Amino acid sequence: MSLDMFGHDPWWLILIKILVVFVFLIVSTILVIWFERRVVGRMQHRPGPNRHGPFGLLQSVADALKLALKEDIMPTLADKAVYFIAPIISAMCAITAWAVIPFGPEVSIFGHKTALQITDLPVAVLVVLACSGLGVYGIVLGGWASGSTYPLLGALRSAAQVISYEVALGLSIVAVFMLSGTMSTSGIVASQAENPAVNIFGLEFNVPGWYAILLFPSFVIFVISMVGETNRAPFDLPEAESELVGGFHTEYSSLKFAMFFLAEYINMFTVSAMCTTLFLGGWRAPWPISIWGAANTGFWPLLWFMGKLVLLMFFFVWLRGTMPRLRYDQFMRLGWKVLIPLNLVWILVVAGIRVSSEQEAGTAKTLIIGGVILLAVGVIFFYPRRKQYQAPAVADLGVGGFPVPPLDLKVPPSPRTKKIAASREATGVSASTTTEEEG
Repeated sequence: MSLDMFGHDPWWLILIKILVVFVFLIVSTILVIWFERRVVGRMQHRPGPNRHGPFGLLQSVADALKLALKEDIMPTLADKAVYFIAPIISAMCAITAWAVIPFGPEVSIFGHKTALQITDLPVAVLVVLACSGLGVYGIVLGGWASGSTYPLLGALRSAAQVISYEVALGLSIVAVFMLSGTMSTSGIVASQAENPAVNIFGLEFNVPGWYAILLFPSFVIFVISMVGETNRAPFDLPEAESELVGGFHTEYSSLKFAMFFLAEYINMFTVSAMCTTLFLGGWRAPWPISIWGAANTGFWPLLWFMGKLVLLMFFFVWLRGTMPRLRYDQFMRLGWKVLIPLNLVWILVVAGIRVSSEQEAGTAKTLIIGGVILLAVGVIFFYPRRKQYQAPAVADLGVGGFPVPPLDLKVPPSPRTKKIAASREATGVSASTTTEEEG
């Protein structure tokens, strides 16, 4: 597909595409919430939702109705205009990014030849990155406008998190641009249609042209960065309930909270769709289905695209059900000291290979081998190691090796205790009785 085929559809066909994408995102969010509860429940040896509707499918619908009917509370200290607009910004930016996501090839709809994509641009990938970057404004403004400490801290964490992992995510795409020669999403999918030949130890293999294989380090960095970008476990630090109650949305309720919730899940779909488009061949059928001649024609590519999307969403759920939350310093170290340096080195490697290589087969072979070597070096040098315990020079006087307060520690009474004691002394009650009662 070329960019010339976009922009010629009748207005009613464009409206149908927009409506279908919007309905798809809303319905998919409801289903993925159910899917996440069922999968995590299976991982934790419990049934998950199974009462509302068949297999509990209506549980998410019941939750949505509950959120819509709950009382909408407005904090006294909130900036009302910004407090109201913030969740709308997050939801709208998440939905807008889907305007350039390709679902399939050119098909016929009501007699009109059109691509299964709303539109495309020469810089379509940058449009998705821009929407992702603007979406964090909703989180930051929501936390700031709430007039509370915990949401503000969550908003600051989110800003730092997005800045850190947006850099790594953007750099991981540079190698894709270098190999495909375009920033158009449909062009990147088309560039992965070829199966380059790789000669390893005298044996020739036709590897899939997916950039997840040819650019494996970029794929790994993109996957890690997209989890950090969407504030999902184990990177859900802006909404860490053990530290920040609920993070940036602590003061939100009813439909405003539902819009933040919706934006989070649509962002998961967005980054999964981008990962599919950039690294997994987009809507093209995987091998061996691709052997079938009609696999990449008609509406069949919708099925392959949705299958890849579901697998990536399962990956999100799998991470949430298995990995504990990172500490904030570990999280920032991973972004700035591991992912970004590896990305920069890998970009130099790809650029050198592209300049020096003369045939495509040699390029594919060198990229695969170079990527494996780079990842091995990264694991060896950047993987955090436990420091060997060394006994302290001064013996620890704590109990069982754990420092504890001294047994004769005397805690001064609080101002409230002093005030109560003074009032009781004025009425004839002894201070010792007051202290014993307060203790």
